[in-house]
Amino acid sequence: MALTGLQIFKLLPKTNCGECGVPTCLAFAMKLAARNAELAACPYASEEAKKTIGAASKPPIRLVKIGPPEREVAVGKEVVMFRHEKTFVHQTALAIAFPDDQPLSELSHHIAEAREYCLERAGEKLRLDLILVDNFSEAVEPFVRLVKATAGATGMGIILRSSNPEALEAALQAIEGQRPLIHAATPDSAETMAALALRYKAPLVARAATLDELAALTGRLAGLGVTDLVLDLPAENAGATLQYNTIIRKAALKGNVQPLGYPIINFVTAGDAASLVADACTFMCKYASVLVIDRLNYEVLLPLMMLRQNIYTDPQKPIQVEPKVYPIGEPGSDSPVLATTNFSLTYFLVSGEVEASGVPAHLVIVESEGMSVLTAWAAGKFSGAKVAAAVKASGLESQLKTRRLVIPGYVSQISGEVEEALPGWEVLVGPGEAADLGPFLKRQVGQ
Repeated sequence: MALTGLQIFKLLPKTNCGECGVPTCLAFAMKLAARNAELAACPYASEEAKKTIGAASKPPIRLVKIGPPEREVAVGKEVVMFRHEKTFVHQTALAIAFPDDQPLSELSHHIAEAREYCLERAGEKLRLDLILVDNFSEAVEPFVRLVKATAGATGMGIILRSSNPEALEAALQAIEGQRPLIHAATPDSAETMAALALRYKAPLVARAATLDELAALTGRLAGLGVTDLVLDLPAENAGATLQYNTIIRKAALKGNVQPLGYPIINFVTAGDAASLVADACTFMCKYASVLVIDRLNYEVLLPLMMLRQNIYTDPQKPIQVEPKVYPIGEPGSDSPVLATTNFSLTYFLVSGEVEASGVPAHLVIVESEGMSVLTAWAAGKFSGAKVAAAVKASGLESQLKTRRLVIPGYVSQISGEVEEALPGWEVLVGPGEAADLGPFLKRQVGQ
């Protein structure tokens, strides 16, 4: 049964020592109640507290780590059904599957592509997380050869999929210490796979045909000492997968069903690219922790990467850039000055359009708590006074001969306030959309 923060607080030592990383015991109790901390962080917790609080504050979905330390992927430990309730924490890990029944010479190019793939958006570099090596051949040698090649060439975490224990053990030996994810233990192979997972200290996928069988299987594996588990419940179609994922998530969070309190892995193998994207997006939203795609297709990866970035951005903490002056091109003393908010997407859109225009400029980013232009204006975070203060603080006044300031078109109403606060400056109202900045700059202030 869940305990409230005050109930937990009564069981804590009340020393306010801060050794748990939180200033007070009351604050720590609140974090425990929200399942954002573990009692083990308190060095002075009594045995009674450990017994009473321990299970109540345990994360409903276990955190599982996959891959070598330098490219470690963490999944699980989510505490809400819907992102707007709080936030999602550990983003869906995207994996590309490679079969071992194809010549390594043919796969090497695709492995290199997986390693080098990088999409830069809003200041973040979005990459693939894992490689799945599939033992299609059911033989040991080609499987191990591909595992070693992918691990060595990419440095990424590996998922080992095979029904051959001998092949799995050989692969685990080949990359020992890199914590690959073993796929998979079934009701018939639980003991064998559990032994491998324990011997090589690797996380393990539990795979069963029904929810009841899956819960029973994870219970068996936990009894054998394997606690780093990932759930795989195959389904006939995307709709059934969505239903299973939702049931598992709700059972773990709302029903405290511990045998289902683990991350989920889904496989997407739809025929055409559009169907693949549709299914993958569905599973990413609800509630795949690991998503395996059967092909390296840039048209598929682009929307998935963008969707994942949007889903796993904390809605309470917008992506921001540092408020300061950013030179675009090589601006001089006659170059214009543009002002906008520090919302990351706004910055990258504006800076990209200014750079593409070929007109060098000074871009002043105003502290606005990561809000977009209209939102910041409505909240009083992007007013004429704030824009003027940012320009003055930038030191640009002493560097410029021609003082021209461009403000966003959506907040044209602050132009008068800016002019009053910046005597001697020419304030220009720019376009509403960043896409129109290039023509505007060339027409109004181009050199």
